[in-house]
Amino acid sequence: MDLGLKDTVVLVTGASRGLGAAMALALAAEGAQVVAAARSKDALADVAAQGEGRITAVETDMRDEASVQALVPEVLARHGRIDGLINNAGIAPAGKFATQDPAIWKDAMTVNVIAPMLLAQAAGVQMIEQGAGRIVNIASTTGVRGKPFLVPYSTSKGAVVRFTEALAAEWAAKNVQVNCIAPGAFVTEAQKAVTESAELHAKRIAKIPAGRMADPSELVPLACLLVSPRSSFTTGAIFVVDGGESGKL
Repeated sequence: MDLGLKDTVVLVTGASRGLGAAMALALAAEGAQVVAAARSKDALADVAAQGEGRITAVETDMRDEASVQALVPEVLARHGRIDGLINNAGIAPAGKFATQDPAIWKDAMTVNVIAPMLLAQAAGVQMIEQGAGRIVNIASTTGVRGKPFLVPYSTSKGAVVRFTEALAAEWAAKNVQVNCIAPGAFVTEAQKAVTESAELHAKRIAKIPAGRMADPSELVPLACLLVSPRSSFTTGAIFVVDGGESGKL
């Protein structure tokens, strides 16, 4: 099925590796013009080099409000419009809540909540002016069911879920769709500590009814659909992609 993504303009954050890189490359393969944003300049350049001329790399620090606020204007300066936004960048600080430095909470909320909010606001204003647009927020299964030792991450991703639902209702009449994907365990660089340890890997997959971790390629078709014009009546939805783990809890 043609998703109608050819020549659309999509901004993807956290696009230098993992799910973000996979989504950026998949969108480029569908014919979209992708602006890939991340902090890792060299890794981002590698992703752009694989995009056959359809991926533009923009170095961005999600902890720096000025850097975040400059991103959508940069997209508009390059392409004149923005049709899709995938808020994928995130951090997952782990540790015991009782001894956690409040600065860790501030960091998690800045990257996982405030930056996506600023980008959605800037992109959404332009989308409303254009008459259409789509925003996809990448949360986590921890945002659906909180997990111990990931309290700041769970809290921030729970906020992303509620943000998605509220904004979708507010902007539905403006023809701007806002949806959320909540991934479970995927084989990415962020999970190297798990995948490279036989013991940790066995413990992790024991919690997943599907009996395995997922490949990023198993998430990108959904992301491409949600950021495409074909999802024009889908908004406010939370798509859990976790091999049945949340349903088992």
